Amino acid sequence: MAEIKRILVANRGEIALRAIRTIKEMGKEAVAVYSKGDKGAAYLELADAAICIGEAPSSASYLHIPAIISAAEVSGCDAIFPGYGFLSENQHFVEICAHHGIKFIGPTPEVMVLMSDKSKAKDVMIAAGVPVVPGSDGAITDIDDAKKRAREVGYPVILKAAQGGGGRGMRVVEDESYLENAFLAAESEAVTAFGDGTIYMEKFILNPRHIEVQIMADSHGNVLHIGERDCSMQRRHQKLIEESPAVVLTPEVRERLHAAAVRATEYINYEGAGTFEFLLDANLDFYFMEMNTRLQVEHTVSEEVSGLDLIELMIRVAEGETLPKQEEIKLKGHAIECRITAEDPVKFLPSPGKIQEWIAPGGIGVRIDTHAHAGYIVPPTYDSMIGKLIVYGRDREHAIKRMHRALSEFTINGIRTTIPFHIKMMENDDFISNNFDTKYLENYKG
Repeated sequence: MAEIKRILVANRGEIALRAIRTIKEMGKEAVAVYSKGDKGAAYLELADAAICIGEAPSSASYLHIPAIISAAEVSGCDAIFPGYGFLSENQHFVEICAHHGIKFIGPTPEVMVLMSDKSKAKDVMIAAGVPVVPGSDGAITDIDDAKKRAREVGYPVILKAAQGGGGRGMRVVEDESYLENAFLAAESEAVTAFGDGTIYMEKFILNPRHIEVQIMADSHGNVLHIGERDCSMQRRHQKLIEESPAVVLTPEVRERLHAAAVRATEYINYEGAGTFEFLLDANLDFYFMEMNTRLQVEHTVSEEVSGLDLIELMIRVAEGETLPKQEEIKLKGHAIECRITAEDPVKFLPSPGKIQEWIAPGGIGVRIDTHAHAGYIVPPTYDSMIGKLIVYGRDREHAIKRMHRALSEFTINGIRTTIPFHIKMMENDDFISNNFDTKYLENYKG
């Protein structure tokens, strides 16, 4: 493949700035796009060019494929970096990029289709020899079918939208008396959120941990794992704190987990960065949950423990380069990421507005990925995340102490943020002792 020289960053906010920095460090040119709602964002000045692609709503800008393709063509870009969210997992967008001779920095549309339908992805993982959560064999057709399959799987069960994500179209059912209402509610929510009401069912794993494996694959059949992340600290299926490595794993389970992710990647002939998400039960048995065919928000902690720039690797893979060998990847230390959002730290309600004061933390082992600053107006139009605070320590205890110190230095006035919540978690005995699961915050009184 030819060298990529000019890349359009089809995203906004902190991930757009993050990508622009790597692109420029590689000696390439970066083109930013922005909606009218993001006009004046400071990071636009750091790109080699910036093009307005529409009104503030995502549907009229960051999700508007013709506008993004036009921006790439008029600015002479030979590749597009999608980031996460928006069009990052839209197979039609990838196909359109190819039609216009623009390299999409990510996997093929065929693999996206394969992994986007969670019920089909599960069948693929079974064929690849990866453990999966017991559940329905494909989509559920109606409520009678749901009742039959629930009896086979055994309660409690969880209903999931086949095209789902972010916790939408999901319902946990304790017994059959709740099944019909839950099925209809999940189906309706799935239609509203994804335009597809297809529902499937799985056995609900009690008190699970959410563990994921970062992989990278090139066009020559080489696959790397870049360790695992523990993303169990979440609220309503939204991750709040992520860390690497997952200290709950034994060396033997960790080795099997990594091997399963690599085997699955090879089986689907994947190319680029991706993440395999697993549920881990109390017996340390893991089950495939889903694959994200893109970079994850929490990729930063994998970078910190590996010393790698994952966006740089994605670009090099897109250029046809060969990845290093697995034994060359050295994972050491411990990294933690706290997602800083413009939300009330107790009820997590959005808090858009103007940031009057911004004093960021610093020091050894402290990194902040953000597009925000003093004077920045947090718009109500987009996701509420305004930054990610990442720390690196020699071990988990050291990383927690460093994160507490960094959070205590972090000053943001003018809007409410989740910094106070994160400080409490770094002081929380259960978090410190690694005694929590994905449901922990549902019962947390703070």
